[in-house]
Amino acid sequence: MKELNDIIDAYDKAVLQNKRTALATVVKVEGSSYRRPGARMLVTEDGEITGAISGGCLEGDALRKAQFAIFQQQNKLEIYDTTDDEDNKLGVQLGCNGIVYILFEPIKNDDINNPINLLKKVAQQRKDAFISTLFNPNKTLEQKGTLAFVNGTENFFKLDEMRALQDECINVLAIKSLIIKNDEGSCSALFQFIPPATQLVIVGAGNDAQPLVNMASLLGWNIIIVDGRPTYATQQRFPKANKISITKPSEILSVINIDKQTAAVLMTHNYNYDVAALQQLINTNCNYIGALGPKKKLHKMIDELNEKGIVINDDVMQNIYAPVGLDIGAETSEEIALSIIAEIKTVFSKKTGNSLKEKTTEIHERS
Repeated sequence: MKELNDIIDAYDKAVLQNKRTALATVVKVEGSSYRRPGARMLVTEDGEITGAISGGCLEGDALRKAQFAIFQQQNKLEIYDTTDDEDNKLGVQLGCNGIVYILFEPIKNDDINNPINLLKKVAQQRKDAFISTLFNPNKTLEQKGTLAFVNGTENFFKLDEMRALQDECINVLAIKSLIIKNDEGSCSALFQFIPPATQLVIVGAGNDAQPLVNMASLLGWNIIIVDGRPTYATQQRFPKANKISITKPSEILSVINIDKQTAAVLMTHNYNYDVAALQQLINTNCNYIGALGPKKKLHKMIDELNEKGIVINDDVMQNIYAPVGLDIGAETSEEIALSIIAEIKTVFSKKTGNSLKEKTTEIHERS
């Protein structure tokens, strides 16, 4: 989501500067590639780049192709084949042994449903959504581009043929995954599922929360600080936080909207505040609740809640992580923050957190 937001910001800036732009989107990959379908890059007519469609090896040539699309005001498809010696002669040198299909779309600023404005609809609401892009594998034919947006309550289909693919649209939202519908004789379609940005609720505004905020900010997460101490929970101490709330733990749910893309970390170093906050969080659909401190602290918190008649069921217990973080040998607050961020990413990605060298299958799932 950070890359998407960066692209939107760069587009808005280009519009103010009266610069024309083009959006480059990876719409299909055969074999191995650094970036997967749905990766995007915005290019201005004077060569400014935001986002990435590769590890850096494609961007130079893609910049020229994007500028050409801007000049012609026409969608273009480019296919980079790393198994083709000609691409290596051109200096592409992908080194990934794959075929990458990239669609270039010049952005028409007066079109309220241009690709960037559809991406804005995704970013502005905390809802599961998808963006659909039509492309023709035969790059000499018409490339229709980004034409549909759906988030469950708001739907947009630019062409009737997109409406005919409504079943696939519903399926994408249901399975929460990316789908590529291939049709060699006509248009293929990229259906990209885009969940809301991860929301990180940090209960505690101590010094050890600062590196956690900084790292989460690098990932583009929505960061909320909650603490009862006004001298600690300040914008000056946490300039990268999206929201800071000075509140009692019993009132947390009145100031925060918690959804399935929310992770919470209890780190006030105040036992009573943490246990009261835990009592609030277990009644939500928060998918990750981390607690700083030893496991015996968590057991004590659970026992105290049980004594109040508050029983935490097995499903909720599966979402509580204490001691918080992955076992990476963390000691300093920065290292602990890294372990927490890594564990949250692992949980939300439904991955194991194991070393990739031990993986016997492909790193990325195929579409």
